[in-house]
Amino acid sequence: MGALKLPGPRAMACPLQEFARPRPAQGATPVTQPMLTLNDGHLMPQIGAGIWQVPQKETAGVVKDALAVGYRLIDGAMAYENEKQFGDALRETDVPRGEIFVTTKLWNADHGFDAALKGFDGSMKRLGLDYLDLYLIHWPVPAADLYVESWKALIRLRAEGRVRSIGVANFNTPHLDRLIAETGVTPALNQIELHPTLGQAEMRAADAKRGIVTQSWTPLGRGDFDLPEVKAIAARLGATPAQVVLAWHIQHGLSVIPKSVRKERLDENFGALQVRLTAADMAALDALDGGNRVGPDPDTFDMR
Repeated sequence: MGALKLPGPRAMACPLQEFARPRPAQGATPVTQPMLTLNDGHLMPQIGAGIWQVPQKETAGVVKDALAVGYRLIDGAMAYENEKQFGDALRETDVPRGEIFVTTKLWNADHGFDAALKGFDGSMKRLGLDYLDLYLIHWPVPAADLYVESWKALIRLRAEGRVRSIGVANFNTPHLDRLIAETGVTPALNQIELHPTLGQAEMRAADAKRGIVTQSWTPLGRGDFDLPEVKAIAARLGATPAQVVLAWHIQHGLSVIPKSVRKERLDENFGALQVRLTAADMAALDALDGGNRVGPDPDTFDMR
């Protein structure tokens, strides 16, 4: 598939009081943390660290390592079964809570208005937090047909100040439009599977048209960084293949949440902020799109 130019959310490369930049080592060049403006006016770091599939016993260490590297967005979920350890790390780190953008997600079994409120309470108890920066509906689960009621619960949580921003994950265009039509509230963010071999051009365009930030999960795909085209660009730029792929996300205006349990890999991924791809590089990576989905299809996924 050829390259498709898409409008993206506004990225800002400037220091902010709400999200302080990490302090560089003495003599090192500081890395500016790029921020995205959500449609509710809140700011969100463009790159974050995910904790999907991170074992419980390693989660607190991984979160603290990520914060030490410079990440200020940490993406979790009830379904990852490590929210308590995530919260432990937030209490143990020296980074102030106000500088950390915390995301978690409502699981499929907790759909429905009352159930969603209860699910949120459970997550907050495990995290040990007073407020959340971003709360997402993890999957639409169309077969249950309760995602609109769940969305109404998230709207209430935002109105009460318990959540700053609300959004969704794995929602297709019809799901988004139904939420907006029935509640009048547009999600701030849609987190979807997205990587060079699953470019999601149409979904990115749909999100952008509605003022929704697109966030990429599984941003490196299943070995997308091993493709010859990616390796060639990396060799020319003196970057790693993973950094090239993450830079592709960043230059498309996407939020991206790579995960790793190794501090050196967390540091490598964060280094993608300093990689600059040419227009030709971007077009070459766009052309890798083959509809290569490695996760579930949102229209049929129904694990509860």
